Amino acid sequence: MKTLSASLKFGILILCSHLALSDLAFGEDSQMKMIDSKTADMNTEAQTTSNIVRSSDCSHMETYDISMGMCMPLPMAGMPMTMLMIHGNSFFTATTEGGPRGRDAISLPNMFMADLGTSVSARHYLNLDFMGTLEKWTTPDLGYPELLQIGEDKANGQAYLDAQHPHSSPIMGLTLSDTISFGSHRDYVKIFVAPRGEATDGPIAFMHRVTGMVNPDAPLGHHIGQDVGHITSSVIGESLKLRSTTYEFSTYHGGEPSPTKVDLPLGKIDSYSVRIIEEFSSKMTLMASYGYVTDPEPDSPEINFEKRYSASIYNEMSLFDDWDLDNALIYGSVHNYDHASTLNSFAEEFWVHSKRASQIWGRVEVLQRTASELQIQNSDDPFVGKWVSAVTLGYTYRVVQWDSAQLNIGGSVTNDILPDVYRAVYGSNPWTEKIFLQLSGMKMWSL
Repeated sequence: MKTLSASLKFGILILCSHLALSDLAFGEDSQMKMIDSKTADMNTEAQTTSNIVRSSDCSHMETYDISMGMCMPLPMAGMPMTMLMIHGNSFFTATTEGGPRGRDAISLPNMFMADLGTSVSARHYLNLDFMGTLEKWTTPDLGYPELLQIGEDKANGQAYLDAQHPHSSPIMGLTLSDTISFGSHRDYVKIFVAPRGEATDGPIAFMHRVTGMVNPDAPLGHHIGQDVGHITSSVIGESLKLRSTTYEFSTYHGGEPSPTKVDLPLGKIDSYSVRIIEEFSSKMTLMASYGYVTDPEPDSPEINFEKRYSASIYNEMSLFDDWDLDNALIYGSVHNYDHASTLNSFAEEFWVHSKRASQIWGRVEVLQRTASELQIQNSDDPFVGKWVSAVTLGYTYRVVQWDSAQLNIGGSVTNDILPDVYRAVYGSNPWTEKIFLQLSGMKMWSL
């Protein structure tokens, strides 16, 4: 605990010291263009009438936070500001799965977040971000039904199997940050501390990326080098943006929070991640990351470390008429996870949409699962990953559009494609059908 206390004090000290920096340390930029109130109002309106925000929606007095999928204010000389933003996304799903392991269930995956920030000086924007969920109380005891999904343990110590675990409830994240503008080119450094927050490894978390928000299912590669780090304990980190490139680093406690406990524990700072983000344009972004995680599984003390790798690319393009395509291609890899030397995952997501009510979306995943993870008995190589695939096609229809929220109805079908050794347990290549209601919204206020 002495190490933990010292680390947290160090993080808080960094924040306080940066708040004390004078404007002269960065100099005044005579080339800075002042954005009038009309432009700011137009941008706020863009965020309230759409539940999806991209970097192209941000004004010159904002920067795009790619990890949260939203525009964040940048401090500017002579323009003090205090902003409040709320965002939520919730599904009411009814699922029917085929095969011997399939089940029928109703579940409510959900997330909500609130951001409150204020400019402290001409160069500092102090922000408190809260991210929450009620999934502990809205998810069936066996977990959200999803064939081939694994990860985390239930309250009785048994692993979730063919199910997505609920996320840490009610607090998924609580992060305090200081964004320090350099005064030109919208360059900045953000310093952040969080008793529970997001580590700087993996792609954009599925619940924040535009191609994932429309899908109630978590990716099967969630724990295979992808976005498992979006809920991490005792995080201290930084994000440095210089022109089109962002360099991120964080250190944190490696043990994963338990999804079945209502708590906010702190842990020893013993792990780290680095991530680089390159924005080729407002419509194309590349990310790559590496993470070294110490003692990631408290229930498996013999696994004393794991390594995570990821690479992902995101783009947006016009198709025809007023139809647009958002696309994400993601690779993840994890070493020394679940007693396997290496496991890999690939995901392709797309979302076809317009101002009309209809949306078409999908996800194609190819990844490795071990017989041990899927609790398949009598395997000759229980800790060797075998390739499985899942192909999902979905449709969403907007029923009601309000000023800052919308109600959708939709459905999806998924076909899992398995190797011969797994088919006997799952019954060939099983299908899953799903229907859902979706309520989502975003609103920002200038206080």
